[in-house]
Amino acid sequence: MSEVQTRSRMRFLPSGSALHKLSALITLLLLILAFSFTSPAFLSVNNGLTVLLQTAVIGLLAIGMTMVIITGGIDLSVGSVLALSGVVTGLLIKAGLPVVPAMALGVVAGGVCGFVNGLVITKMRITPFVATLGMMMIARGVALQLTGAAPISRLGETFGALGNGSFFRVVEMQANGFPKVIFPGIPYPAVLLLVMAVLGAYLLQRRQIGRHIFSVGSNEEAARLSGVDVVRTKIWAYTASGALAGLAGMVLMSRLVTIQPNEGVMYELDAIAASVIGGASLMGGVGSISGSMIGAFIIGVLRNGLNMAGTSAFIQQIIIGVVVIGAVFIDQMRNRN
Repeated sequence: MSEVQTRSRMRFLPSGSALHKLSALITLLLLILAFSFTSPAFLSVNNGLTVLLQTAVIGLLAIGMTMVIITGGIDLSVGSVLALSGVVTGLLIKAGLPVVPAMALGVVAGGVCGFVNGLVITKMRITPFVATLGMMMIARGVALQLTGAAPISRLGETFGALGNGSFFRVVEMQANGFPKVIFPGIPYPAVLLLVMAVLGAYLLQRRQIGRHIFSVGSNEEAARLSGVDVVRTKIWAYTASGALAGLAGMVLMSRLVTIQPNEGVMYELDAIAASVIGGASLMGGVGSISGSMIGAFIIGVLRNGLNMAGTSAFIQQIIIGVVVIGAVFIDQMRNRN
């Protein structure tokens, strides 16, 4: 076969990343089908909206985690940064600042933590695993110290709007004077996740920073020789991951209408799992936001379906751990091929 014919055939063959994403999508559909048989209420509108709400936080974390993983790094601090961002917001609201500016500053606090991660990794040349592990402990410790490990409550109805509000909610007043919900509406967190996923995909696929992120993850030295500012690119990715962790914290704490400094424990593992299940390679250079969203919904549907089936939380951790190991194994096989 000539070289031209070989290139022509390769153009029409699906890439390993596309096949991984397709297999993840098929897995998601099979999970939905299986759980629909185990529980009649699984396919109900209310349960579907519950899955959207549960997946929104994981999805937001997974967007930032995917960018970091594509650079060849890892961010173990997102769960603790999520909690610290919430604590900063809660304290600012208690100090008299309006909710929206307080939430914005909470997201900024998350971005600052990510920026520090990037600086430590690039300037001090500490491996991402160790650097973000340190930030995980620091952010959690600061959150607990600022609050005395106690929750911050009585933050007002406005604070709960982001996590509990919805678009197109239809409520009908009954003859007895009590409201009846006809359609619960599309939750704000689900719309926010969609907007951030589209923005993240646009940045990765259409903007220069996205090309730089992929080039750094594929071959850092080649990227440097090609004129890519490796330090700036890595700092940008970790800052974005921190800011998205802060945004996820706003959604989660708003749903609870209370600031919990102990929230976010093990969330970094869910974010990593969503990214890897969706096709991101821990070796760097491979990944997509759409794949990570599929991975996030796999975890969300899995948790929801197992809960409805009465499976204990411990068994759920075991099952998700097995799924992650399987996804990483497939990734390693893909890299070998």
